[in-house]
Amino acid sequence: MVNNEVYDESQIQVLEGLEAVRKRPGMYIGSTSLRGLHHLVYEIVDNSIDEALAGYCDEIHVNIHKDNSVTIEDNGRGMPVGMHPKMNMPTVEVIMTVLHAGGKFGGGGYKVSGGLHGVGASVVNALSEFCSVTVFRDGKEWKQEYSRGKAITGLENVGSSDKHGTRVYFLADSEIFEELDFDYETLAQRLRELAFLNKGIKIVFTDEREEKEEVFHYEGGIKSFVSYLNRNKEVLYKEPIYVEGGKDDYIVEIALQHNDTYTENIFSFANNIDTVEGGTHLAGFKAALTRIINDYSKKFGFLKESDKNLSGEDIREGLTAVISVKLTDPQFEGQTKTKLGNSEARGIVDSILTETVEAYLEENPQIAKVIMDKALTASRAREAAKKARELTRRKSVLESTALPGKLADCSSKDPSKCEIYIVEGDSAGGSAKQGRNREFQAILPLRGKIMNVEKQRLDKILGYQEIRSMITAFGAGIGKEFDISKIRYDRIIIMTDADVDGAHIRTLLLTFFYRYMKELLEQGHVYIAQPPLYKISKGKKEYYSYSDNELDIILQQLGGKDTNTEIQRYKGLGEMDAEQLWETTMDPDRRTLLKVTVEDAMAADEIFTILMGDKVEPRRQFIEENAKKVVNLDI
Repeated sequence: MVNNEVYDESQIQVLEGLEAVRKRPGMYIGSTSLRGLHHLVYEIVDNSIDEALAGYCDEIHVNIHKDNSVTIEDNGRGMPVGMHPKMNMPTVEVIMTVLHAGGKFGGGGYKVSGGLHGVGASVVNALSEFCSVTVFRDGKEWKQEYSRGKAITGLENVGSSDKHGTRVYFLADSEIFEELDFDYETLAQRLRELAFLNKGIKIVFTDEREEKEEVFHYEGGIKSFVSYLNRNKEVLYKEPIYVEGGKDDYIVEIALQHNDTYTENIFSFANNIDTVEGGTHLAGFKAALTRIINDYSKKFGFLKESDKNLSGEDIREGLTAVISVKLTDPQFEGQTKTKLGNSEARGIVDSILTETVEAYLEENPQIAKVIMDKALTASRAREAAKKARELTRRKSVLESTALPGKLADCSSKDPSKCEIYIVEGDSAGGSAKQGRNREFQAILPLRGKIMNVEKQRLDKILGYQEIRSMITAFGAGIGKEFDISKIRYDRIIIMTDADVDGAHIRTLLLTFFYRYMKELLEQGHVYIAQPPLYKISKGKKEYYSYSDNELDIILQQLGGKDTNTEIQRYKGLGEMDAEQLWETTMDPDRRTLLKVTVEDAMAADEIFTILMGDKVEPRRQFIEENAKKVVNLDI
């Protein structure tokens, strides 16, 4: 659908200047770390996507050059090149040098636009050592160059061209950013996501540094997206259910498909923005789906009229879904401004989903039966889990009588000061208990490897003693009832041996936290202890090394390895006595902790599915692709 409204100089609205961007870049792009660096690419790509949403662009090229400079080119209309009516400079220059200048601020240039902040090209320009814009428009080619936000040439007509569109080239400023080395996979994931969310658009991503190129082009749109998300899982029916509809200024697309896992993965977007905190469109989806399935189950005898309704949780077990709404005036709320607040979105999504899915279920009774059976089994398991969950509850956060017997708790009752070590084995647990600071450090030893929760329902998980001990010790519940405000420890530290078994235990624990206590990871409460690999003794002096590289440095400083130098390779935490464990791994003044974060829920879900799920082939492929990156392998 082409929007025939005029896009020219008069529609570029100016709100304020650009001076603050270089002084406080974090306010505009989040940070000056790698995440902020990637944000520069997203801002320019979002402008090209806006052209696509308006119906004028169907191809975008993103190219990372060998020096980490970037070129982004689209085949849209091209930025307006005439003089701006208010600013007395070429409109291209206004867009590139004035903050909040663009076609998204009420001038009618775009009815629907992506990009969360709308700061776009001017911020990228301000934070670039060098930037240039080439515009192909009305048979001509125009070019202008900039440095650190200021034009260093005028806008010049450099020739004629039958192309149309905009090309932006930039080299990020090393004075601003901590590093300039773009991560290919991070960028590829977002570009792939944009191609899914805007069906038909073709995004060509080239990395000259690695001589790699990928083309993201999905005519199936979010239906293909759901298939992609479920590619490493066993799906319960072959094709995702697809819903598309429009009402007022809204375009709604929904795709959903169940798999045989026990967790739901629902991703919602508004104008291509990942609404990680959900919002009204997600609420409308959940309410409608719950009502549709319950109505069908009673209409066709899966439930009796007197039976209790299935819960939304039952119906969404093993569900992968993508909800994408596009609207003229999105209102974002929440802590990170990624929660859709438009009240009318709930009713619009509800009505469009209801109309399509009700008809689909009646036309496809075999698929409907599969969905009903999955939900009914989940409902029975939920009731069993409810009974098992009672075993993990405590009357009060401050009472210690219900705590697991093998927990050595700390004396402080202030959660903000407390930390708990999840320790592998009784031997290391004993050393940790003796070596710890009892005031603020608690120790919970685990016996063996915990259950792989990726392959089990909650009722089975709650029957496992080691998991119950953790839930009880943490004090915040589990799953839908998890309440981060009740957590008894600010830091949960996984302390396992520095070997393959230790890595496996860490993965099992992180899988459990991610699936059933996700907020622990999202809010930065989970850490991995870094015990030393080597102890080096020479004379009366002792040194600890945490890597092979550090070992080489220590040996060089000691004048090389000789008969007076003793090197001990620690195979497990149990080989260290209490004092050594405290000095190397538990003393807050000397230890190193690795903080676990969830940068992207979609990527995290995929990696846990690959590593811990039932399918062998994706795991084999992952191992083959990543084998050379292994830094610590037991032979």
